[in-house]
Amino acid sequence: MIHWHKLTSFSDWDEAKKESFKHKILVFKHSTTCSISLAALGRFERKWSEEIGIKPYFLDLLSFRDISNQIAIDTKVIHQSPQIIVLENGESLYNASHNGIDAEDLLEI
Repeated sequence: MIHWHKLTSFSDWDEAKKESFKHKILVFKHSTTCSISLAALGRFERKWSEEIGIKPYFLDLLSFRDISNQIAIDTKVIHQSPQIIVLENGESLYNASHNGIDAEDLLEI
C-alpha cells in the first residue's frame, strides 16, 4: 500500500520540490471523476513497491487545479490526466500519462 503525501497547497508543492534535492519524489495527478484516471491509479497502487524508493505525492487536480498548473510550469511537463512526474533536484526526470503509467517502470530510473 502506498503512503501518499497529499499536495493541497502551494507550500506543500514548494516543500516537495525542495525534498527532490534530497531524494527522488513522484507526483500523481489524479482526476477524481475520470474512469481512466481511476483505473490508472488502481494499477499503479497494485504494482507499487517500497523498493522503488521514491516518495509519492498525490494531487487531486479537480480540487487543486491551480497547483496542478504550477507543477506543469515548474516541471515544464505539459499537463495530462492522469499523470505521474518524477522529480530529482527540482527537475522532471521522468513522466508518463494515461495507460503509460506503470509503477514497475520506476525501478529503472
